[in-house]
Amino acid sequence: MAVTFFWSQGLDAEGVAMMIRTQVFVIEQQVPAEIELDHWDAVAWHLLAYQKNQPIGTLRLFVDTQGQGCLGRMAVRAACRGQGFGHLLLTEALIQAQRLAFTSLLIHAQCQAAGFYRKVGFLPFGEIFMEAGISHQLMRLSLVGGSPG
Repeated sequence: MAVTFFWSQGLDAEGVAMMIRTQVFVIEQQVPAEIELDHWDAVAWHLLAYQKNQPIGTLRLFVDTQGQGCLGRMAVRAACRGQGFGHLLLTEALIQAQRLAFTSLLIHAQCQAAGFYRKVGFLPFGEIFMEAGISHQLMRLSLVGGSPG
């Protein structure tokens, strides 16, 4: 399963990453379009993954106002799910986070995906909360002294 990764800083709202996010979040999950694109997109590192020149998924990394490394907006196209691409995307993101000297990563995980993040070491904390009408759990992964994936 040869996958090519491309990192860029800032998001082109008309680009491939936004197309994937719109399909997954706005169309499939019915997240309001006006909250899908936010102020973090302009400063975040965006990852795009391709297989055979076809886009398969995206996510973003950024540092929040408290200096915490954050991972979010992870999305894999419906036709590509269940094939391990999500794990490859996440592994690449963890490698990039370490390159950027992040010591930990915070994620607002959709509760339905929390088990996926637990498998690579993210630990839940705090109460479950609603975001865009979807149940979420805060989770954190320490990047100090470990290897991603």
